[in-house]
Amino acid sequence: MSIDIAPPPTPEKLGEGRAPTGRTTDRVFRYVALGAGLLVFVILALIAWSTTKEAWPAFKFQGLSFVWSKTWDPAHMKFGALALIYGTVVSSVIALALGVPVSLGIALFVTEVAPDWVRRPVIYVVDLLATIPSVVYGLWGILVFAPAVQGFYQNVADFFSGVPVFGLLFSGNPVVGRSIMTAGVILAIMIVPIVTSIARVVFATVPSEQKEAAYGLGATRWEMIRGAVLPHSRSGVVAGVMIGLGRALGETIAVALVIGSSAQITARLFSSGDSMAAVIANQFGEAAGIHRSALIGLGVALFVLTLLVNVFARWIVSRSAHEVATGAVR
Repeated sequence: MSIDIAPPPTPEKLGEGRAPTGRTTDRVFRYVALGAGLLVFVILALIAWSTTKEAWPAFKFQGLSFVWSKTWDPAHMKFGALALIYGTVVSSVIALALGVPVSLGIALFVTEVAPDWVRRPVIYVVDLLATIPSVVYGLWGILVFAPAVQGFYQNVADFFSGVPVFGLLFSGNPVVGRSIMTAGVILAIMIVPIVTSIARVVFATVPSEQKEAAYGLGATRWEMIRGAVLPHSRSGVVAGVMIGLGRALGETIAVALVIGSSAQITARLFSSGDSMAAVIANQFGEAAGIHRSALIGLGVALFVLTLLVNVFARWIVSRSAHEVATGAVR
């Protein structure tokens, strides 16, 4: 008795036939994502090329003194950006010095201390501050804050008079409400919502096991925050601070209204100053020729400064993340 067994069907060769739908979708998605990523570099390159092209007459006319000269006098065709770069950096540093501790304190309060009935209103108010237009901050600064704080500035200057370093920093020539310090305070208020929101999200990602382990070892709440929360969140906090710094460096209207519009390099924080973005906003409407090119050149300088800050921030974030991963954080 014989049984005929049919041979099994021959499988199709690999690569033949219709490709699965999912594979095609993945390929399309990969190309779309790649194009979106490359588009960012294309936009940055176009911005750098177009602005540099427009600013080139001023660079050619002024030479290297465009960056190193501190005299900005369009009436006499002198375009030195150093005093404006100084005002931009100093006001932004003041904003970080005042705003970052407040932001971190609020973020730690709402994530580690505050009960639910307090946490929600605080988060809502902080998020609401981020939606206020910058011109409103500027108008409040010039109409309310600057006149009210001028007397306080004078009292502080009199108190520190004769004290080394502090007597120079907390003084003016003359002491005015529209000053570098006022610009720094307004910028600090503006960056608080940004830094707070990022820090709050970063603190919330700390594993609960690390907090419970710290408490289990007998740590107090502050010791738990210092030993578990802050080391784990360092890279995220640094990123948030750098984003706030970028906002402070590029702020225009609010700074233009309160900084005083006096291009000078001075260590006296209660004196008037100026910034690159403020000068562009104040003078671009009436500028022409070399003056217009010089203002665009300030935009190029601000663009480069922002890129350098971002590169430095990326380096700090990468280093902090590496220390956390390798356990080198103390």
